[in-house]
Amino acid sequence: MRSRPDLTSATWRKSSYSNAGGGDCVEVADGFTGVVPVRDSKRPNGPALVFPASAWQVFVGGLG
Repeated sequence: MRSRPDLTSATWRKSSYSNAGGGDCVEVADGFTGVVPVRDSKRPNGPALVFPASAWQVFVGGLG
């Protein structure tokens, strides 16, 4: 089992798939080897989910 990455210095960016009106906003953090941290931009101090990069690629690929 992988340990959870330290996200305290993560640089978050809003996903291009987020609602332009500011409603459904997903943010991701780049720069973590093998994983993609994801959070709700409306709750920046809330929990973040950490997905294996391969699972994130499958998820994003299914959106198109």
